[in-house]
Amino acid sequence: MRTLRRWLYRDIAGSVAFVALAFVALFFFIDFVEELSDRRSRSAGPARAAAYSLLQVPGHLYELAPIAVLIGTIYALARLAQSSEFTILRTGGLGPGRALGLLVTLGLGFAALTFVLGDYVVPASEREAVLLKARSAGGVSAGRTGAWLKERRDDPGGAVSVAVNVGVAHGAGALQSVEIFEFEASGALRRRLLASRANVNDSGLWQLQEVQEQLWPGPASTGDSRVETKRHEQLAWASSLGAGVVEAAVLPLQTMSTLELWRYSSHLDRQAQASRRHEIQFWKRALYPLACLVMVGLALPFAYLRARAGGLSLKVFGGIMLGISFVLANNLTGHLGLLRGWTPWVTASAPSLLYLALSLGAFAWLVRYR
Repeated sequence: MRTLRRWLYRDIAGSVAFVALAFVALFFFIDFVEELSDRRSRSAGPARAAAYSLLQVPGHLYELAPIAVLIGTIYALARLAQSSEFTILRTGGLGPGRALGLLVTLGLGFAALTFVLGDYVVPASEREAVLLKARSAGGVSAGRTGAWLKERRDDPGGAVSVAVNVGVAHGAGALQSVEIFEFEASGALRRRLLASRANVNDSGLWQLQEVQEQLWPGPASTGDSRVETKRHEQLAWASSLGAGVVEAAVLPLQTMSTLELWRYSSHLDRQAQASRRHEIQFWKRALYPLACLVMVGLALPFAYLRARAGGLSLKVFGGIMLGISFVLANNLTGHLGLLRGWTPWVTASAPSLLYLALSLGAFAWLVRYR
């Protein structure tokens, strides 16, 4: 049994690695050509375009991992069925339950590799890719309206609600075009800070530079009720918004690990901000590696098809179509869940559960009737 397991795993793993390498090479070429066609990348040279495309490779590999597992497993099992090797294994005692158990163990191995890739390698490479592109673009822009952050805290003068707008991020806590609005518990604006640059550390201390401070008189003010304006070359502003929270608001979601997504979604929930998008992304990131296990189960019925029921190329083509349909369903449910307000974990797990039921149903039907 150990020899059979080693031989089967080596054959399937080799096929999956070949399919993954083909996909990665294709997407690297597409990214490289696209970067060369970009005006800013063209001025930076092909070396920078190649470096950026290489940093995109782990992300593509993570997204395509279930498809690569599905196509590679289908190819290996269909080839064994076509050469009657799988039939010999079945007559030698490899029953349906044992075959399913072997592939489940292999699928768990693929899921573990996908989790490590998506939780450690992809966030680091995506972050480096964003910062590499930001160096030529002058920073990471948060769009026309900037990135908004919210904070509630208790000051000696009472409860304070703070809204922070960040225009551009340069990495390592360096920010540009920062606006800070402080509101009293009644909702009245009491202070506004406008800084051209800022640096924030992990503890939440903001070092603002070239600051314009505007102070609004309180409701109990009996003197001059005009807005007071001050200018500072530097100003320290204490907050609970650390560098990690600010980067999470500005940088793409792909740069965040599963734990960082959970922390940031919890922060948004505590601050009464919309957190459903990040919660859905968290559950998708947490459950996505299990899609490799589902794809292995979906490939097993192809080993029980007769050799005459379509050639090897037709079965591989069917695997490609199944993989594409899974990716489309996964993306579609994510958008629908965000629009319709579905429960995040249900939204993230629905495609995998659907395809798992499909694979087990097809496997049971083939074993019983074919």
